[in-house]
Amino acid sequence: MVKIPFLDSHTGGEPTRLIPSLPFDLGVGSVADKLSALKAHHDDLRRTVLLEPRGSDVLVGAYLVPPADPTCQFGVIYFNNVGYLGMCGHGTIGLIASLAYLGKVQPGIIRVETPVGIVEATLHGGSSSEAYRDPPHYPNKVSVKNIPAFRHLAYIPIEIDGKTIHGDVAWGGNWFFLVHDHGMDVDMSNLEALTDFAWRVREQLTARGITGAGGAEIDHVELFASTPDADSKSFVLCPGKAYDRSPCGTGTSAKLACLYGDGKLQIGQTWKQQSVVGSVFEGSVQIQDNRIIPTVTGEAWVMSEGAILVDERDPFGKGI
Repeated sequence: MVKIPFLDSHTGGEPTRLIPSLPFDLGVGSVADKLSALKAHHDDLRRTVLLEPRGSDVLVGAYLVPPADPTCQFGVIYFNNVGYLGMCGHGTIGLIASLAYLGKVQPGIIRVETPVGIVEATLHGGSSSEAYRDPPHYPNKVSVKNIPAFRHLAYIPIEIDGKTIHGDVAWGGNWFFLVHDHGMDVDMSNLEALTDFAWRVREQLTARGITGAGGAEIDHVELFASTPDADSKSFVLCPGKAYDRSPCGTGTSAKLACLYGDGKLQIGQTWKQQSVVGSVFEGSVQIQDNRIIPTVTGEAWVMSEGAILVDERDPFGKGI
C-alpha cells in the first residue's frame, strides 16, 4: 500500500491539491528540469492524484519540489487532468495559503520557482474570513507578482457557426485566446453552451494553425463579458475541458497585458476580474525592463487534508 499525503484548498472556488513531498527523487537541476523528468518517468503519479476515482477533471495539482534558484524558498510544478501547466495563478495563491496553514511560511514575500520562471507571492497578514477559528485561522490572502505577460497577436478573426469573432493571443504563464465579441451570456446557467463554444474556438485555433510564440499551443480560451459587480466577468476553459471556477490568475495576467497595451489600464491601477461563479481577483501591472509585470490578488481556503492510498491490487490505482 502506497500512502501519498495531500492538502486540498480552493481559490475562488477552484481547487488545488498540494502534494508536499514526492515519493521519488527528481534529481538536480531547475524546476523546469524536474518537470521534464516527471513527464518522462513519473506521469503515473499525476494520473493517480487527480483522475477518477480519487479526483475529478476540475482539480489542479501542485507538487512541492526543491528550487534550483537560491533566492527561492520553494519550487512548484502544477498539473491537471491532461498534463502540466507552466504557471498557475490560483494554484500559487492556494499553495501559499496551504503553506501558511501548515506553518511553513509567515506573512511577507515568498519567492517560488516555477517551470516558466520565478514568481513572488506576498502573504498578507490576517484573514478576511471569520469562519476559521478552530483550527486557529491562518493568513489566506495572497498577491502573486507573476512572470512577465504580453500580447502576442491582436484581434485575430475566427469563424464559429458562420459568425466571425475576434480574440487576442496573450501569455500570462499559459497561452490564452481572449474573446470579447462572442455574444454569449457569461453565467452559471449557461455553462454547457459556454463550454461547447469555447472548445470549438480552441478547435478552430488548432485547425487554422494559430499559436502562441514559437508555435506554442493555445490551450486556454477566455470569454469576457460586462458585469455591474466588477470591471469584467469571464468564463475560462482549461486544457482538459473543465472551466475555471476562479477568475484565473494567468488568464487575468494575460488580460492585464492586453488592457495595458490598449491604453485601458494605467500602471498601478486596480482591475477587478470576476469569475463565472462570482469570485473576484484584483489585478494591476508594473513595468520593469520594458516588460509588463502583472500582480494578481485573491484568497484561498484549506478544505481537507489526508493521504491518498494506492493498493497495488486496485485496477484503477493509476486513475481512469
